[in-house]
Amino acid sequence: MARLQAGTAEHTRVREALIEANLPLVRYAALRFHSRNEPMEDIVQVGTIGLIHAIDRFDPARGVQFATFALPTIVGEIRRYFRDSVRTVHVPRRLHELWARVCSAAEELTVSLGRSPTTAELAERLRLPEEDVLASMDAGRAYRVSSLEATRDREEGAPGPIDRLGYEDPGLAGVEHRALVRHLLVQLPEREQRILLLRYYRNLTQSQISAELGVSQMHISRLLARAFSKLRSANPIET
Repeated sequence: MARLQAGTAEHTRVREALIEANLPLVRYAALRFHSRNEPMEDIVQVGTIGLIHAIDRFDPARGVQFATFALPTIVGEIRRYFRDSVRTVHVPRRLHELWARVCSAAEELTVSLGRSPTTAELAERLRLPEEDVLASMDAGRAYRVSSLEATRDREEGAPGPIDRLGYEDPGLAGVEHRALVRHLLVQLPEREQRILLLRYYRNLTQSQISAELGVSQMHISRLLARAFSKLRSANPIET
């Protein structure tokens, strides 16, 4: 993109092609925020804005793979979207006061029960409907997040606490794994691509793969380990 003149037909065509080709990367990033109460398509749209920013700024001369460069930009755009959303939340005084009562009751019940109380136990203790207890908890979460961000604003340049919060849904681990493999698969040699496809998309065992390819199971195991080592090195999210 850096070599193409902005505004030309070729620049527009290449830009649109890059956006289309990298939408799976946006969806992968959006899956990390699946547990938030926000339509997935809205999150994908926000992530696509981050993708466009990454495409416009990407310089292949730096020797960095595009996925490695783009993914933090996409995730950052989505996080900013959620930060801006929580800042607009106004917690009604009634719910704020109720939340304080719920916190106090939770502390007392934790001591007496030797464990964290359930919503039903809190509702019984406070003589309130469970719906009111749940509403106060939601309000409390919104208040805490807004307070965290206010602290961050006072310390300009410091990473905000919300930037360290995880939004991953553990139940999506397998989906995320496959999404990332699909995106990075093209970076592997053809044989390693085939073995990964047989293992994780046709769900064959290592023994079945070795029989199909006519090599030993130990060799298949080594190839799988080598392939995943390359994928881990190319994965810009993994720590």
